[in-house]
Amino acid sequence: MLKIENLHAYYGKSHVLHGVNFEVGAGEIVALLGRNGSGRSTTAKAIMGLVDCEGSIAWKEQPIQGRKAYEIAHLGIGYVPENRDIFPTLTVHQNLMLGQKSGAKNSRWGFDDMYGMFPRLKERQHTEAGVLSGGEQQMLTLCRALMGDPDLIIIDEPTEGLAPKIVELVGEYLKALKARGISVLLIEQKLTIAMSISDRALVMGHGSIVFQGTPEALRADAYIRKEWLEV
Repeated sequence: MLKIENLHAYYGKSHVLHGVNFEVGAGEIVALLGRNGSGRSTTAKAIMGLVDCEGSIAWKEQPIQGRKAYEIAHLGIGYVPENRDIFPTLTVHQNLMLGQKSGAKNSRWGFDDMYGMFPRLKERQHTEAGVLSGGEQQMLTLCRALMGDPDLIIIDEPTEGLAPKIVELVGEYLKALKARGISVLLIEQKLTIAMSISDRALVMGHGSIVFQGTPEALRADAYIRKEWLEV
């Protein structure tokens, strides 16, 4: 579905991504791992048209590089940024409404799905999003992206700062997406959740992919883990 070839990205004169290559298939969870500053978030932003880049980004065999972020979203790619970007003065329900595509029919996801998956959001549906806890805001951001009915969702550090029980809940949520045929590109530092739910793992270092393989292969590769992942 998503195919990245020889991707280079820049912030001004700073060359951040150096020839990145990988694919995400239909109904697949792919974990993009690496230390802070390795280029993971820049990769997500490049896919979404938010940074200057060169190379090839294809979605369902159609080139999307150079398109605006809203155009890419309408093609079926959802994006959950690391900073969550909720609308703090709007209620939970209003935030979810903003995630809906205008004129969309037969969406796989609705309000009942969101509230069924995260009952806490249903309890707080009339509460302003700005007063939610960090975990609740993360749930809300994930659900808002799903309301757009994407075929692929890119999630940047969804478990950052969350309590262990909420981390487990996020993991179950991502597996539920896969069960409904949605692909996931999971950008994560926590190896435990990434290795337990992903079909394939990518490791990024210094703006390049330094490992591609199964979680089992990554567990067996002590050199890659020590050189590019462990603190």
